[in-house]
Amino acid sequence: MRAALDHIRVLDLSRVLAGPWAGQILADLGAEVIKVERPDGGDDTRGWGPPYLKDKNGKDSDTAAYYLAANRGKKSIAIDMATAEGAALIKKLAQNCDILIENFKTGGLAKYGLDYDSLSKDHPGLIYCSITGFGQTGPLAHHAGYDFIVQGMAGLMSITGSAESGPTKVGTAVADLTTGMYGVIGILAALAHRGQTGQGQHIDMALFDTQLSWLANQNLNYLVGGQVPGLLGNAHPSIVPYQDFETLDGHLIVAVGNDRQFARFANLLGHEEWAQDNRFSRNAGRVRHRDQLIPQIIGIMKSRTTEEWRQCLNDIRVPNGPINTIAQAFDEETAKARGLKVTMDHPVSGQVDLVANPIKMSATPIKYKSAPPAHGAQADDILHDLGLSHSEIEALREKGVVG
Repeated sequence: MRAALDHIRVLDLSRVLAGPWAGQILADLGAEVIKVERPDGGDDTRGWGPPYLKDKNGKDSDTAAYYLAANRGKKSIAIDMATAEGAALIKKLAQNCDILIENFKTGGLAKYGLDYDSLSKDHPGLIYCSITGFGQTGPLAHHAGYDFIVQGMAGLMSITGSAESGPTKVGTAVADLTTGMYGVIGILAALAHRGQTGQGQHIDMALFDTQLSWLANQNLNYLVGGQVPGLLGNAHPSIVPYQDFETLDGHLIVAVGNDRQFARFANLLGHEEWAQDNRFSRNAGRVRHRDQLIPQIIGIMKSRTTEEWRQCLNDIRVPNGPINTIAQAFDEETAKARGLKVTMDHPVSGQVDLVANPIKMSATPIKYKSAPPAHGAQADDILHDLGLSHSEIEALREKGVVG
């Protein structure tokens, strides 16, 4: 079967996570993705370890796990864009691509003639996705933006954590990841538009914009209700009970999604009267009176083990789940059945385990073409495709233009 984007070529000038993440998604969907790195060490994330990928002798290589997370399926070429010849090479590559992804500071590529306005003059069909911290416009347009800073500035940390912990960031770079995903959505929409009109466009993605919009119902709780949401730990602002509880031997998440489930849950806990109590019978009342209800539930949940509660809750069809470590999550039967770990050949380690793309499509399935590439590994092939001879490529290497 063909992958959805088999006919699409992408030039990935981005670094760190948001841009490379978008490039990896497009590669999984079948696109040819050419990753342009610096000759002196390449993508910064190659060195963001430990842990590092082990070679076939069990020793650390120079490739960090961080880099492996966002660069599957790509081809790598190392070009010094600060040189006139390097910038010209990248421009030539761009003219032969459908999509360009970059996450330089706003205006940072203009001095090389690699900004959207410059490239689109000769390639009006180019879809050009810029990913920055704060966008191409606004008072912070020229400031660097990092996931941790944006999690704080865009409100996420103000609703993540408890009174005891204080504001806390999410354990992964969610602003980076979601901006990369929204970037792909924009790119796919732009491809559809180009198919109808022949015209490309500039997509302006900002970590700040994405993170603020991603707060979803918490945003609307403020905009509609006028109250600023605060720290609730693992509790839900609008549904009760919907949180984790300490058990006899650990913790268990209980997610009571409607009043019928609550009635069954109350009966299990030995308090069937709660389902007739005006404070608790409807979710709105439970939200208003959570301080009266939750302490009672906490006391009861400590009386049995996690597994005992899971069996009881499953029997009465009340959603629940454990708090797994990442190792336990991969060991879940669901993870195995859904194929969420993929093993690929790798020239350094022999094989490497990677996380599967979660998209499942019946007609155009995901393609895992290759493991994340070594630094500059496909340079010769890419340059030969541009029409350069072996002697021309070697001359560029001698000058340090190509790594």
